[in-house]
Amino acid sequence: MNELQPEEPIRLPDVLPVLGLKDVVIFPYIIFPLSISRDKSALAVDRALSDNRMIMLVTQKNGEQLEPGEADFHHFGTAALIMRMLKLPDGRVRILVQGLARARVEHFSRTEPFLQAKITKVEEPPSERPALEIEALTRSVKESLDQVVGLGKNISPEVQVIAANLDDPGRLADLVASNLDLRAGEAQEILHTLAPAERLEKVHEVLAREVELLTMQQRISTQARDEMDRSQREYFLRQQLKGIREELGEDGNDLIAEVAAFRKKASERGLSEEANEELERQLRRLERSHPDSAETMLTRTYLDWLTGLPWTHASEDRLDLQHAREILDRDHYDLEKVKERILEYLAVRKLNPATKGPILCFVGPPGVGKTSLGRSIARALGRKFLRVSLGGVRDEAEVRGHRRTYVGALPGRILQGLHQAGTSNPVFMLDEIDKIGADYRGDPSSALLEVLDPEQNSGFRDHYLSVAYDLSPVMFITTANLLQPIQPAFLDRMEVIRIPGYTAEDKIHIARRHLIPKQIKAHGLKSKNVSFTAAGVRKIIQDHTKEAGVRGLERRIAKICRKTAVRVASDDLKPTRVTRASVEELLGPARHFSEELLHRDRIGVATGLAWTAVGGDLLFIEVVAVPGKGRLHLTGQLGEVMRESAQAALSHARGWSAAQGLPTKLFTRHDLHIHAPAGSVPKDGTSAGITIATAIISLLTSTPVNRRLAMTGEITLRGDILPIGGLKEKVLAAKGAGIRTVLLPKLNQRDLAEIADDLKAGVEFHFVEQLDEVLDLALAPGWRERIDRE
Repeated sequence: MNELQPEEPIRLPDVLPVLGLKDVVIFPYIIFPLSISRDKSALAVDRALSDNRMIMLVTQKNGEQLEPGEADFHHFGTAALIMRMLKLPDGRVRILVQGLARARVEHFSRTEPFLQAKITKVEEPPSERPALEIEALTRSVKESLDQVVGLGKNISPEVQVIAANLDDPGRLADLVASNLDLRAGEAQEILHTLAPAERLEKVHEVLAREVELLTMQQRISTQARDEMDRSQREYFLRQQLKGIREELGEDGNDLIAEVAAFRKKASERGLSEEANEELERQLRRLERSHPDSAETMLTRTYLDWLTGLPWTHASEDRLDLQHAREILDRDHYDLEKVKERILEYLAVRKLNPATKGPILCFVGPPGVGKTSLGRSIARALGRKFLRVSLGGVRDEAEVRGHRRTYVGALPGRILQGLHQAGTSNPVFMLDEIDKIGADYRGDPSSALLEVLDPEQNSGFRDHYLSVAYDLSPVMFITTANLLQPIQPAFLDRMEVIRIPGYTAEDKIHIARRHLIPKQIKAHGLKSKNVSFTAAGVRKIIQDHTKEAGVRGLERRIAKICRKTAVRVASDDLKPTRVTRASVEELLGPARHFSEELLHRDRIGVATGLAWTAVGGDLLFIEVVAVPGKGRLHLTGQLGEVMRESAQAALSHARGWSAAQGLPTKLFTRHDLHIHAPAGSVPKDGTSAGITIATAIISLLTSTPVNRRLAMTGEITLRGDILPIGGLKEKVLAAKGAGIRTVLLPKLNQRDLAEIADDLKAGVEFHFVEQLDEVLDLALAPGWRERIDRE
């Protein structure tokens, strides 16, 4: 846009044709080319040319509007002179206009066939600012204009010369504004500003912003150019390196192909941003290293692990609840609580695919199917299954991996398992977590705290990998035989599901549905070669196994199948039929005997119920008084907790005898010896408290204890009876031994409701809160009357 110098004051007519402009504002004294395409605009130009060549230029408020009306124009514009007109072959008209003066549209006097308006020329008001301030502002604008040009703004040299020689602040502002490619709204605001100093201030602000934008643009361009130069330099150096390797006899193509293969593999695996950065760093190190150096081998191994992990590759979950139920029922008998929990997870996963996997902990005796249940869960979900045994692990590096500075360093077992599975969402079983150890090399349980916390494991960082890996899609399942050895913070992160031992009926069902068909197939037999009756299986369970699970039972079945296989291989096709009578012939004499009841009721002997790792059992407590000084002797491999329980029972018995007015010579002149038979078996816990107290009071009152009654419960010094655990196993042991009456703590009454009715059949249960209730039920009738008489 150029500027012409006015030769004389401009006089404008009162009425002028109006030309609407789109997205452009024309300033006074500025020459500007315009293209005319609307018919109304062309007619307005024709009228101006036929009159005095003057036309009113106003800008549309909305440049997108095709046919604007009177209200769609700014009423403040510029009266201009049409200097030249050119009609193009396509019908369009191009004109060259020069702005004359600011003018205001008072009203439109005509709208058809073209716009015409009554206008008023707008004069600039006299400046009220000091001349020195205006001169400083003028210099600043000129300097900023030069700075903009220096930064690459495309402004013609003629405009620069004119601006340098202009002293009028208003005209300088108009000239600069018309050459800055301003938005229509911003330019209209400057046009509407009448005071020259204020107008120049606004232009100075625009110039300052333009300088900042151009500086930033230049910095971005420089960075891009530097990056391009660096890439060209790297290409040149790589070509030189390739030539050097060829001279040395090293095949550079193999290395290039290897690097490309790593990048392709990483792209397929979907590495995280952090992992990609580490990948590029290691690839650059690989390219600089000698192919036969030890460092190169370590780098290759690391890259194999980094690109081999399933970063985003996940198997699709099978969310069919009915199909999952069928698999769980087919693979496992009973275990309804576990099955129900898995179906709940599938239902939630189906409704909310973003839900995190649960951290389940299966707790139960050996051989009850904890590990095989994990495999069934994986099949039901359609996921890969991984199992890692943590029994005896004492080194934290087994979980988190070794740092790469160590010779032979590898990732921990978690990432090794995921690398093996090839998917990021397997069912991952951590077996035997109650047998994790700890020593000077660290505590693996503490390292597992992060792995088994859904809020933290999305950023698990293995020492070898040194980048965050997301473990949240993994479904972790842990197993344990006991909860006591597990660290409390570790246990708090898991949902504990108890899997109790099987009853004899359960084992018969499992044997006939799973174990027998499995062993027949494993030994190459057919169902016609060997058959098992229910009575025969029951005999094996009673006389040849003593366990809560079914591993021992499976071994006995396998032994029978082996004997049958020998006969079949010897062409003896007589089938083997396992009945109650033939079990001893096939397996030999009975190896285990059920704990039998006493032949008669005895004084100082009470029958308790104990929980063991292989199920429930009877626990006889024997108490005798020997001459002494009131000391307490405990034998039978009793643990510290059970010793304290015995001391509490004795203290309560002393208080009870004093309250009953009984002589205290038994406690002062005798030592009490408490023994729990099966002395080679360690025993511990608090549940024998009431059994010990009952045996002591039986001795004190010379009253026998009912041998067909068993009891379990913790005792306090006040004689209160507290709840115990392992109720199902203890009830099974009582029923198997022929116990008719079982005494349980009152607070365990709700737990008994969870035991199947067929397991409770034939046994009478009494719920007690105080030891006096136990004594009334356990001691022979009439004992209180005899005490009163004495």
